[in-house]
Amino acid sequence: MSAMSARPGLEIAVTSPAGARTAREHGADRVELCTGLELGGLTPSTATVEASVASGPPVHVLVRCRPGDFVYDDEEVALMAAEVRAALRAGARGVVVGALTPDGALDTRALAAFAGAARDTDPAAQVTLHRAVDQASDPVAAVAALPGLGITRVLTSGGAPTAIGGSAVLTAMAAAAPGVDVAAGGGVRSGDIAGLLAAGATSVHLSAKSRATPRRAAGWVPLGAGGTSAADDTHFVTDGAVVAAARSALDAAPGRRNGAGNAPR
Repeated sequence: MSAMSARPGLEIAVTSPAGARTAREHGADRVELCTGLELGGLTPSTATVEASVASGPPVHVLVRCRPGDFVYDDEEVALMAAEVRAALRAGARGVVVGALTPDGALDTRALAAFAGAARDTDPAAQVTLHRAVDQASDPVAAVAALPGLGITRVLTSGGAPTAIGGSAVLTAMAAAAPGVDVAAGGGVRSGDIAGLLAAGATSVHLSAKSRATPRRAAGWVPLGAGGTSAADDTHFVTDGAVVAAARSALDAAPGRRNGAGNAPR
């Protein structure tokens, strides 16, 4: 395990200041802030970033301008570079980005634009490649290329539906890019954490989410493609018990160096 990640980190995906606060109170080292978690995550508003930063934990912001594939045109790349700058100016410690070419290679032009926007705004900001890497034609080669792009962290399931299912690829990624923080994310459960660290992950990421109870008392009709029933037409909230269970599993994992490493940024 590298010196920068001697203390394995716990990152929770959240969608609100309340989620950021819940994650912090139950043991998260930092949060990845997004909106539209049911769509895989989209860029949150600047006001949401500012309020989440005020909640206390280090905030890394997902920058993704739309759902769907990760192949972006010039206008979308320019928009997301602006969103990178806005997130960091609002107090985020880092950004989480990704882009692919139509044939599944890293879009190095887009990623260089995102990393450059981050460096220009905050030279200390961490840039993470998100799970677009899991749809790359060669995820291991993609991770090996990250240091040259100024990207120091990757969030990945190892190209599998779940991170624990992609353990062998996580190991190959860690070997291919020893200076990159490999964050295991994708269907992570507390019982998976020891195995993910053993595979070479230097941190773990999970959404720790549950469906919010709808507050409506009046009637309901579907609005958009997502609403199939009144019970399902709701949003996700951060479940503190899930965060606490992950924290306990991480702290109990074999080989964890208590108190070692740098504080999470």
